[in-house]
Amino acid sequence: MSKKYIAEINIAKMKAPLDSPLLKEFVDFLEPINKLADESPGFVWRLKDDDGSSAANIESPLEDDMMLINMSVWENLTSLKDFAYGTVHSYFVRDGRKWFERMKSPHMVLWWVDSDHIPTIEEALSKLRHIEEYGPTSDAFNFKKVFNSIGEEI
Repeated sequence: MSKKYIAEINIAKMKAPLDSPLLKEFVDFLEPINKLADESPGFVWRLKDDDGSSAANIESPLEDDMMLINMSVWENLTSLKDFAYGTVHSYFVRDGRKWFERMKSPHMVLWWVDSDHIPTIEEALSKLRHIEEYGPTSDAFNFKKVFNSIGEEI
């Protein structure tokens, strides 16, 4: 059986365009936070734009130019959780309402992938639809209800 890594996608609807004064703080920290992720233990891959820096400038497949997509792959759940909630990144999670609208549908999902697989945006969006339709399952889950790589709730 091949080794499994944890993939994640999170989406957010901006309150204003990226070049607006409202999003300045968020935009100013994109590069340092991405660099921190790249250098974090357990980091494997993240979605980037054509110049290789950030996913913020990728054209949204969500039919809304105000939507941002962030995707990444990590060696394990602990590494992802440590980065998301145990570094300066946690400030942006905690204070996200400054820059982003409250979303009614799920905006984040986790799922297991083979260690040699890089997920596509389409695959990730299907995981978001899955969690919206069925709730957290072993195929698509969140930090509140977590499953290990063999499908057992932990």
